[in-house]
Amino acid sequence: MTLNFRFLLKSASSLVGLMFCLSSFVATAAHHNEKPAKVYELRTYHTHEGKLDALHARFKNHTHKIFNRLNMKVVAYWTPTHSPESENTLIYILQHDSEQDAKNKWKTFVADPKWKVAYKASKVNGPLVKKIDVVFMQSTDYSPAL
Repeated sequence: MTLNFRFLLKSASSLVGLMFCLSSFVATAAHHNEKPAKVYELRTYHTHEGKLDALHARFKNHTHKIFNRLNMKVVAYWTPTHSPESENTLIYILQHDSEQDAKNKWKTFVADPKWKVAYKASKVNGPLVKKIDVVFMQSTDYSPAL
């Protein structure tokens, strides 16, 4: 009887160890299969007085098309309402895989020949943008999915 009890005890101990190893493996595999959180880039453009319409035209006719071609995903564009800055502000959000992905895409964007032509043409009557604010964000675990 003692022999069977020892055998049973060793078997149970081995089974517990095996279960622990398997659970660690499954947890590690699940962790590696998780998609990394997306990064959102909030950009606020403050234009020089009277230049917002020209900035809208540049985005509508050139910038947005270049973003699409370069796989820069735009979430949306906005203009503020009822604020002193509403006549001089454009706000938009881009979605990226990471901040490094954003940096790489912006590097490609500013080197793009079509962007260079559109940018130069839009500045013929003076610069459009006075200041750009940039904030990188990640959604919280309780945020609705985008």
